[in-house]
Amino acid sequence: MDGPDQGSVPGESRLEQASAIRPHSWRNALPLTDAEPVAALPGFSEIADRFDLCFCDVWGVVHNGVAAFPDAVDALVRMRERGTSVVLMTNAPRPRDLIARQLDGFGVPPAAWDAIVTSGDVCRSLIEARAGQPMFRLGPDRDLPLIAGLDAPETRADEASYVLCTGLFDDETDTPATYADLLEGFAARRLTMICANPDLVVERGGQIVPCAGSVALAYEEIGGSVIYAGKPHRPIYEMALAIAEEKRGSAVARDRICAIGDAIRTDIAGAAGFGAAGIMVLAGIHAQDLMQASWEERHGWFGRQTHRPDYAIPHLVW
Repeated sequence: MDGPDQGSVPGESRLEQASAIRPHSWRNALPLTDAEPVAALPGFSEIADRFDLCFCDVWGVVHNGVAAFPDAVDALVRMRERGTSVVLMTNAPRPRDLIARQLDGFGVPPAAWDAIVTSGDVCRSLIEARAGQPMFRLGPDRDLPLIAGLDAPETRADEASYVLCTGLFDDETDTPATYADLLEGFAARRLTMICANPDLVVERGGQIVPCAGSVALAYEEIGGSVIYAGKPHRPIYEMALAIAEEKRGSAVARDRICAIGDAIRTDIAGAAGFGAAGIMVLAGIHAQDLMQASWEERHGWFGRQTHRPDYAIPHLVW
């Protein structure tokens, strides 16, 4: 794990900690190597007393874009009943009130969370800093609420002062390559792109579709400059912590914070960078690599990643 060792017991090795919470189906399967083990977690209840605050990813962990995962909702409700604050943290490029309504429609009740923080909330502050400057908006019209009420005039690609990327115009047919000429033009003019959703892909009803992060990555690869609004970048974590501490009425130590998610590049990297314990949900966007693999194969997979979680759990359950 690239971040600090969270929730450790003095004198107890990480291997001993991992063994103490491994479910029977994975017991004795963890290779004894020099690398720090990723602890296999049967349910969050095993480590619930270690944390006062949980940053929880939404899409792929709490719902799949169509319906909520009942076990995940139950786990979040139980966390809060035990006194752990839950901040739902999403790279959705929309204001938090719209996400709250969406969650309600999916069957995620307000009892499952204390607050919601979105990359859209952070993105709005970046747009406000460019008030009055003409922009080109790359993304679907469903993301228009992101700029509602802001002084952010839209214009043609060749007249823009900066680019706001909230996604692909059609994420079911387009790919970043679809916009190659457009991006080349932006790069030639050295325009900054604000990426409202750093996720590369997301699961929607069992299908993997590209997100704004994939377009931003393509832009960076040709020399373009990108500012990212959401995970794994620090501003969204600072905002989430400030909101949680205000609601709790007290400060929260970093070693009492966990972050649950299904993506190494955003959720786990962000947790490490913020000093929180990372909990990886295996049944998300990396399911094809991890769900049917043996624990030894999973351990090898984690070892090849840029960041490694502290814990791994197939699905978020209590």
